[in-house]
Amino acid sequence: MSAASALPPEARGFLEEAQVLQPRLVDLRRRIHREPEIGFQNPATRQKVLDDLADLALDVTLHEETSGLVAVLRGGRPGKRILLRGDTDALPMSEETGLDFASETEGAMHACGHDAHTAMLAGAARLLAARREQLAGEVVFMFQPGEEGFGGAEVMLREGMPDYDACFALHVAPQIPTGRVGSRTGAIMASFDDFEIEVRGRGGHASMPHDCIDPIPIAAEIVLALQSYVTRRIPATDPGVVTVSQIHGGTTSNVIPDVVRLNGTMRALSDRTRALLVEALPRICEGIAASHEAKAVVDIQGGYPVVMNDAGFDAFARETAAEVLGERAAIVLPAPIMGAEDFAYVLHRAPGAMMLLGVRPPGEQDPAPCHSSRMKLDEEALALGSALHATIATRFLAGD
Repeated sequence: MSAASALPPEARGFLEEAQVLQPRLVDLRRRIHREPEIGFQNPATRQKVLDDLADLALDVTLHEETSGLVAVLRGGRPGKRILLRGDTDALPMSEETGLDFASETEGAMHACGHDAHTAMLAGAARLLAARREQLAGEVVFMFQPGEEGFGGAEVMLREGMPDYDACFALHVAPQIPTGRVGSRTGAIMASFDDFEIEVRGRGGHASMPHDCIDPIPIAAEIVLALQSYVTRRIPATDPGVVTVSQIHGGTTSNVIPDVVRLNGTMRALSDRTRALLVEALPRICEGIAASHEAKAVVDIQGGYPVVMNDAGFDAFARETAAEVLGERAAIVLPAPIMGAEDFAYVLHRAPGAMMLLGVRPPGEQDPAPCHSSRMKLDEEALALGSALHATIATRFLAGD
C-alpha cells in the first residue's frame, strides 16, 4: 500500500493543495517578516492573519491582554478537538540578511521563523476549511504572541482557551534539510530560568583591598562554584546547564566597587534537575558571599517548563510526516535541544508534540541558526508545513 493510500480519504491531496497555495503563503510570510513586532503586542501581525482568514467562516476570538488570536473550525460532524499553534512575535535585534523583504522596523527581526510558523498555520486553516464537511470534530488555530521570553502561551491559556484533546506545533530548523522533520519522545526542548545575582561588598581604594570587601573575586568564585555544582551534583544522564553570561562591576582601575552584578540562565531537561538548580543557586551564592563577609542577593526569573512530547502522539506525528513527505522524511533527533519554548504550557493540558521542520536554505551547508541576525529559511518548506499541520489534524479527528 502506498503512503498516500494509507491516509484517510479526507486527508489525501493536502500537499498538492498546499503547493498551489505556496504564493499566498510566501506573500503572507514576507509581509509579516517586513513588519516584525515584539512581545505581547503584535497588532499589525494579527490584522494580517485576520485579513487572510476572513473568507473562511471561522469562529474568531481576539485576546485582550495579549494580541493573541484564536480561530476555531467546526467540522461537519461532532468529534474531538485538536489545537494547532503558531507563534507571531519577533526578536529585539537588527537584521543583516540583505533580503529584499527584510525588516523595516529598527531593532526588530523575525530571526526565529515565527513569520513562517504563522503563515503555515494560516495555510493549514485554509486547507482544512475546504474539507469542513468531512471533518469529525474541531480544529483550534492558536496564533500566539510573546513566545520569546514573555510566556505568551501561558497567558493565552489563562485568559481562556477552548479545551482540546491533543495539540501540535512546528518549529523551523535551518540546520535540517527542507523536506525533513525531526522529533523525539519525551524532552525535546529544555526548561529555562534566568537569574540575576548581586554581590554586595565594601568598596575602597584598589591599593588597599584589606580595608575593603572586594565583590569581584567573590563573584568570580561564584561563577566557578556554579560550574562545579553542575558537573559534580547534576547527573550526566539528566543534564542541566548554568551559564553566567554577563558580569557588571567597577568604574575605573584604582577603585574596588561596592557591588558586582551577574546575569545568566539555567536549563534542564527534567523537572527534577530544574528544581535542583533553582534550589542550589541562592544557597551557593549566599554561602560563598557570607564566607567573605559579603552578601549575595539572588533573583530568579522563572521561565518555561520542559517541552515534553507525548510518546503516542510523537510516534503518530512521525508516521504522518513519513506518509505526507516521504518515508525517509521523519527523523528521530539524537538529543534534545537546550533552547526553550512556551509550547510546553500547551502540552501540559493535553498530549501532543512539537516537531522541527527542515528549512535549510538551498545551497547552504552551514546555515545561520535561529536567533542569528543572518537567519534565512527555504520558503519551499511553507507548503510542507501547512500540509503536515492539516494532515495531522485530519488524521487525529478521524481517530487515527
